[in-house]
Amino acid sequence: MYLNSTCQYKYRIKMHIKGIKKMTIYERIKELARVKKISIRELEKQLGFSNGTIRNWINSTNSQSLEKVANYFNVSTDYLLGRTEKKHYYDLTKKDEKDIGIQVDKILNDMTGDVSFYGEPMTKEDKEKLRASLEVAVRVSMIEAKKKFTPKKYRGGNHDNRKDNQ
Repeated sequence: MYLNSTCQYKYRIKMHIKGIKKMTIYERIKELARVKKISIRELEKQLGFSNGTIRNWINSTNSQSLEKVANYFNVSTDYLLGRTEKKHYYDLTKKDEKDIGIQVDKILNDMTGDVSFYGEPMTKEDKEKLRASLEVAVRVSMIEAKKKFTPKKYRGGNHDNRKDNQ
């Protein structure tokens, strides 16, 4: 039995690395706990769960408990369930990232002639800094728009309705 479970574990890891099999709820919670440097036992204690509750979720769980864990880590229940790789409904997609690049290019192209700062012409390094600043500004505004205008039915869990405290 030990050899079989070890083989299953190695197989699961290889499958996850290859992208063939998604992580289980338990594996996602375990990874989130590892990143936050907290043990599963300590997480159970902080959430008021009995010892071994989260470990029992390898096969199943109830929605209230799952909601508590999602709130604790500030992620969506859809992320924990493996329905999406986005931790939050407002995370940017690859398309959003591409759109950001297009918007920044458009802004920079709309600037005619040499750009100057306090009357001094901008160096190539200064222009790169401006580009980076514009990317940040567009990214932040896009995330804020998603938070504000995404309909509740697309937010992937009630806990995402609260204000983000990150």
